[in-house]
Amino acid sequence: MKRKICVVTGTRAEYGLLYWLMKEIEVDSELKLQLIVTGMHLSPEFGLTYKEIEKEFKIDTKIEMLLSSDTSIGISKSMGLAQISFAEVYEKLKPDIVVLLGDRYEIFSAVSAAMIARVPVAHLHGGETTEGAFDEAIRHSITKMSHLHFVATEEYRKRVIQLGEEPKRVFNVGGMGIENIKRLKLLRKEEFEKSIDFKLNRKNILVTFHPVTLENATAKEQFSELLEVIDELKDTNIIFTKANSDTDGRIINKMIDEYVAKNSHKSIAFTSLGQLRYLSALQFVDAMVGNSSSGLAEAPSFKIGTINIGDRQKGRIKANSVLDCKPQKEDILKAFDTLYLNEFQDVLTNTQNPYGDGCASAKIIEVLRNIDLEHLLKKSFFDLEYNYEKL
Repeated sequence: MKRKICVVTGTRAEYGLLYWLMKEIEVDSELKLQLIVTGMHLSPEFGLTYKEIEKEFKIDTKIEMLLSSDTSIGISKSMGLAQISFAEVYEKLKPDIVVLLGDRYEIFSAVSAAMIARVPVAHLHGGETTEGAFDEAIRHSITKMSHLHFVATEEYRKRVIQLGEEPKRVFNVGGMGIENIKRLKLLRKEEFEKSIDFKLNRKNILVTFHPVTLENATAKEQFSELLEVIDELKDTNIIFTKANSDTDGRIINKMIDEYVAKNSHKSIAFTSLGQLRYLSALQFVDAMVGNSSSGLAEAPSFKIGTINIGDRQKGRIKANSVLDCKPQKEDILKAFDTLYLNEFQDVLTNTQNPYGDGCASAKIIEVLRNIDLEHLLKKSFFDLEYNYEKL
């Protein structure tokens, strides 16, 4: 019998990162793909992106969990609803192992239910740090409930081991985003402009800004600072991709809509560009601006700048193409000044992406196909003090 690999996805970005891994599972003669779709994929407000998934994969189950609220109470209720639903779905699908990525609250619910159901979990992109968001605590909690770990860099591998995970269960496979860049046939400029019905300018930026859930300044305050800077840019067109469903994400999206309505000659907004158009956009913009992890994981491969605002990504490994700045107008303006300096443009030509070789899926498949699942559930705490030489 084929080994049943159950993949969980809840957001457009995460689905893009999992895409090639799911394709590899589908064609593997020893594996069977099970797919659970949840979270923002099922929300009209966030683009009903499950419809794009259905064009490529058979969805085994859809789990509704998003309530019409992005308050802390609403999100906690969504997590509870999700955990109940995941428990029922695991009983129905009976997967051999669950595969999930990242640090979002719906993924926390998915792995919690799997742990109680005694289903082994493989976690992708653990060991990373994002000190400005509660994703940080969620990610490390998922690590402790997981049984296999596929990380993006050696530093992240060591951090997962520092959390007490056995080294033989932690695999440095590189970042999933680089594989998309290598394997997708990206759009030419004319094709891209036609696909978004928007002409590019002499200068262009891609803006993705998400709520920073652990900072005192509100999402509205921080994003207002960025919009003020954008308003002063000359000969620059702006492509916005909207915020996710984290606390106060709707506030940011409302501000984007209002800005674009007043500045439609130079800006356009999308709930979701999709992986192809998003990565294609990175070929033609001068910088990725905001606080998305894609500014660190994917943008460096295109040798463009990243203006990384605030602490949402604080602690993550960064290429020399990343310009960190505070979420204040003066600091953001300075970052834009640096972006267009000849010296910084020279730096960009030699930028190397620190997140691997773009072959992550094949490495993960090899482990999923051959690992002994029978003995995965029981874990021993790997104590660095006594096992340092085994690293």
